[in-house]
Amino acid sequence: MDKTYVVENNCAQYVINTRLVTTVTVPSSSVPSSTVTVPSSTVTVSSATVAVSSATVAISSATMAIASTAVAIVTTTVAIVTTTKNKLHTELRIAFKVARSQSFTLLHPSMAAERGFGDLQPSIWKYEYIQSLISEYKEESHIKKREVLKEEVRMMLYKVENHVHQLELIDILQRLGVAYHFKDEIKSILDNIYNMEIFNTNILYTTALGFRILRQHGYDISADVFDFFLKESNNFKEHQSSIGIEGILSLYEASFYLVEEETILDDAKKYSSKILKEHVKRNNDGSYTSLLINHSLEYPLHWRVPRWEALWFINTYEKSFNLNLTLLQFAKLDFNIVQSIYQEELKDMSRWWKRTNLAEKLSFARDRLVENFFWTVGMNFNPEFGSFRRAVTKVNCLVNTIDDMYEIFGTLEDLELFTKAIERWDISFGMDNLPYHMKMCFLALNNFVNEVAFESLQNNEVYIVPFLRKSWADLCKAYFVEAKWYYSGYIPTFEEYLENGWRSISSHVLFLHAYFTLPNALKKEQLDSLKEYPNMIRLTSLFCRLVNDLGTYKREKETGDAPSSIQCYMKKSGASEAEACEHVRSIMNTLWKNINKEAHHSSLSQDFIDSILGLTRMVLAMYDHGDYHTFQDSEAKSGILSLIIQPIPLTR
Repeated sequence: MDKTYVVENNCAQYVINTRLVTTVTVPSSSVPSSTVTVPSSTVTVSSATVAVSSATVAISSATMAIASTAVAIVTTTVAIVTTTKNKLHTELRIAFKVARSQSFTLLHPSMAAERGFGDLQPSIWKYEYIQSLISEYKEESHIKKREVLKEEVRMMLYKVENHVHQLELIDILQRLGVAYHFKDEIKSILDNIYNMEIFNTNILYTTALGFRILRQHGYDISADVFDFFLKESNNFKEHQSSIGIEGILSLYEASFYLVEEETILDDAKKYSSKILKEHVKRNNDGSYTSLLINHSLEYPLHWRVPRWEALWFINTYEKSFNLNLTLLQFAKLDFNIVQSIYQEELKDMSRWWKRTNLAEKLSFARDRLVENFFWTVGMNFNPEFGSFRRAVTKVNCLVNTIDDMYEIFGTLEDLELFTKAIERWDISFGMDNLPYHMKMCFLALNNFVNEVAFESLQNNEVYIVPFLRKSWADLCKAYFVEAKWYYSGYIPTFEEYLENGWRSISSHVLFLHAYFTLPNALKKEQLDSLKEYPNMIRLTSLFCRLVNDLGTYKREKETGDAPSSIQCYMKKSGASEAEACEHVRSIMNTLWKNINKEAHHSSLSQDFIDSILGLTRMVLAMYDHGDYHTFQDSEAKSGILSLIIQPIPLTR
């Protein structure tokens, strides 16, 4: 793969290619034009004289603009005598040595292009636009109306006595995104259902619906409840398809709550999936049932981001034959009121991000504040968890910046120093040894960690600085491992990659900060286990890494980025690309089973578990078909607009 680095100003342009031939063109009248062609084994630029008339140098958008009254003549001789990527990077940066020593802002767009970010655009969400957001649903009149509707819905829960109808109502409330208002009522109903023998029935729909909702809420319900629906060969009875497509759909959704060794649910998934796909071929008529089936076949409910699901289901529920207008109006109004809360949180985050000055000073990094906030809504949409969303949004912004520094901008030597500074958490060492942009990152990170720790000390009387610092140190060490792989051209074994990859995806950092900022999540007796990360964090982090790889490996392969799990497995096994992707998907399926088991038996708080699962679902949504986080395409923009900015019309 060709690698091209470009340094350009009004005097000269240098193009250095790492393969076959190198041309150096100097098209300025002040510097004689010349073209030098050199074999790939040796690249030499000799006695190139560049006139630099400036006291301030800025390299931005592939252009070095030099403007000042002071004149300095700099004669640079660069000898590049190796074809290794690491040496080429080092020698190229000699050309920037003068600018760096004078603390000028350095932007390196060609390096961004080389690592796959060359077509990045500035954030489409301007500060002024975010600050201008205002929602009428903040008004007291809407909040009072919601309270009236809320009480009507509460009465529905009390009045429904049939356990099947109770389960159906809970299911609808969850899908509409309003079940969080009725946690106590729902728990009381599910406690009663769990203690009843409702599974002594031959109705597949009822059994599957009850199993799914009870497992979702942490009840110890066995997959043996499906034994009745098996024939002697332990396969599902073929005639079950005649009992109603709703029962098959319910079974399909329930099957995704399986854990390892529950082969009956593996069989249920294959069986129900086959029947649903055949049904869609014959009945894809846009009906309510048809819409539900297509939606589930794309992603099951267990894999969907709750807030996105609420938006989709609110619009779809209007087509239901059993539409309850009170439920629909309540869901729409609640969605808009909660959205108004998100807007205020986003405005607050926008002011914080502007105060850090990181987007302006470190322009090599992705400016994705709104997208980073969007992730936190996906992690946990509960309107009462604003402190959590603010903290994790800041984590996301800092992770983006540091990640891009390791991937795009830092020399290997500087990255090693930065990693040491973070590992030691030594501010003096960092300020004495790091270049300007790394000092900015380190100080911003230090300030943030202290801010979160101070709030935790106030609220929980627990000193959490060591836990937070360790999570960031583990992340930076993982980034540095990948940087060394990249610079040396090393492709690790599949096992090596996974061991480092579950950390370099950064999920563990988000989870640690979520744990300390969610209400009532922190339990002092769990703190020791956090140091090495509970299985729930490790498993979901690895799952997120593999999803990310599947979504980004093609672009990264084309740009010569650090190897992904796909390439590592291909090297290890000799598999084709398609076979490697299939192997990764099979690992993901196994991981999801183990995640289900951990979620079911974990002593972690339910809100924290929901947040962990929320991030896992967000990764699926954002990376399964590409990289909606990095590249601001229309679909990513539409998702943000619909969840955070545009209210749902209240009239049908």
